[in-house]
Amino acid sequence: MTVAVKSGLHQVWVNLSLLIISLVSLVAAASFGAADLSFVDVLSVLEHKAFGSGVSEGAGIAERIIIELRFPRILLAFTAGAGLSIAGSVLQTVTRNPLADPYLFGISSGASFGAVVVLTLFSSSGLFERYEWLSLPLGAFIGAGLSVLMVLSLCGRTMSSQIERMLLSGVAISFMFGALTSLLLYFSSPQAAASVLFWSLGSFAKAGWDTLLLPFAVVSFSTVIILLFKRQIMAMRAGDETAHTLGVNVARLRLQMLLLCSFITAILVANCGGIGFVGLMIPHTVRMLFPGYFPLLTTALFGGLFMIWIDVLARTLLSHQELPIGIITAVIGSVFFLAILGRKK
Repeated sequence: MTVAVKSGLHQVWVNLSLLIISLVSLVAAASFGAADLSFVDVLSVLEHKAFGSGVSEGAGIAERIIIELRFPRILLAFTAGAGLSIAGSVLQTVTRNPLADPYLFGISSGASFGAVVVLTLFSSSGLFERYEWLSLPLGAFIGAGLSVLMVLSLCGRTMSSQIERMLLSGVAISFMFGALTSLLLYFSSPQAAASVLFWSLGSFAKAGWDTLLLPFAVVSFSTVIILLFKRQIMAMRAGDETAHTLGVNVARLRLQMLLLCSFITAILVANCGGIGFVGLMIPHTVRMLFPGYFPLLTTALFGGLFMIWIDVLARTLLSHQELPIGIITAVIGSVFFLAILGRKK
């Protein structure tokens, strides 16, 4: 059996194991929260929904809590973790920047700024209330796209060779959009400012079945598109000149992937707020555990699994209140970021 076949089978087994762990985590995570529910209670509710059996006294309330509140939240957390991890992995590959991440690259801040502009300036209009499902992601995507264009213009033709310049450009643009967002919040009403501030730090509290479809569809569609360009993306690991020799239009592919990552980030920011460092940590962790290939599906499953349990931690760490997701990921991610800097020197 050749090395390539062994590697492929190993990757299949890894993905299958992660998928099973994710399904078990989905059920286990639904048992955590303010209401005291056990793993057996969740299984009983699922059995009742699937087969019409397993009903117990008080199952109606438990069913509403699990099906209407916790499952949409957990699925959104999984989708967000998978999407941000995929975006980070692709950004690090096409820019050849090991520190690239939707948050550090300025994409997340640009998307947050676009979404906050819509929330603070247009939320009182009837048009916004009618098309809220479209206006918020559209504003976030415009902000994210603007951030990408600014980074590209600052880096110019030296994008692939000057990693530090790209990173500094992303950080500077991130601070700029953060300052503009704070300025908008300063002039908005206190109630709106408090609501937007909590949302901007990252939260899955408003998750629902009606808001889950768009992020899931975008992340799934984007993953398929990236897999179709898998060979070209892997060729860019060896450098722009090598990829160009292999017939890859490097500039066009890089711009396409940057816009696609911006689209993923914008949709997730519009639904979950700003969640940083996930796109930095998960791809590095997966590459350290499974080196030698482009493990996109493994990265997605690992990121989704990570975000499920970060959400559980946010809901249970403090009694009677919820921590923003972005605070927890920032604490973990900052340590991870420093560790990478120490290794890269």
